[in-house]
Amino acid sequence: MYEKLGTAAKYIQGIKQTTPTVGIVLGSGLGAFVDQIENTTVIPYSNIPFFRNTTVEGHEGRLILGQVGAVEVAVLQGRLHVYEGLPTEEIVFPVRTLATLGIETLILTNAAGGINFDYTPGDLVLIEDHLNMMGVNPLIGPNLNELGPRFPDMTLTYNPKLRSLMQEVAGKMDFNLKSGIYCALQGPTYETPAEIKMLRTLGADMVGMSTVPEAIAANHLGMKVCGVSCITNMAAGMKNVTLKHEDIKIEARKVMSRFSQLLTDSIKKMENLNE
Repeated sequence: MYEKLGTAAKYIQGIKQTTPTVGIVLGSGLGAFVDQIENTTVIPYSNIPFFRNTTVEGHEGRLILGQVGAVEVAVLQGRLHVYEGLPTEEIVFPVRTLATLGIETLILTNAAGGINFDYTPGDLVLIEDHLNMMGVNPLIGPNLNELGPRFPDMTLTYNPKLRSLMQEVAGKMDFNLKSGIYCALQGPTYETPAEIKMLRTLGADMVGMSTVPEAIAANHLGMKVCGVSCITNMAAGMKNVTLKHEDIKIEARKVMSRFSQLLTDSIKKMENLNE
């Protein structure tokens, strides 16, 4: 694995010599954020050694290298999922590659179903913690000591400083950036109404089929992580509607302007985070 990561990173550096400090993973329907990136270099996943190509609509499967303000970024435009039948080590391979390139800060984004009754479609919610109900963990198996410890602490999975920074940016944008607990399930079926009641009882505010494996792998690597969910629908049983992936993409596009500004302004401030 360690050698594969080195090979992938070397290929990327051969396309563009870059030292990115912030990585972004874009979820379903949120890929248009890449329009905010300057001096871009686009590399299809299919060209990068050991990357698997995306199969889900709304996940373009491209690595975008460039700048947001003065900050060098690497953006994963689309992700892999457990429900695609892939082992978790392949799902988190792109994030581990970003760390190999030198990235220290990772922003995870996703489209999620709202469980909290205070949420409405179109809300952006800062992930404060998660529930892993996927039945898998990307660290299962022999530990890669070069990447991190055998038993990484997950107390502060989503970095408090990054969360405060995003809240500050949202305040200047004059909108309410809510905060909540993200629950990850395998999918690909949407949850039943009974399952949503169970998740609400367990403390979940929103539900999806991604993000958690990447958050675990990034913390194992010692990266600072923050996450933003776009509430694209209310979860099963909360509204008298049938859930469809096409509708989720439509709702994500409606909030793209606010989402893009939140990420852009936050990334520009991350340049000084360690100073």
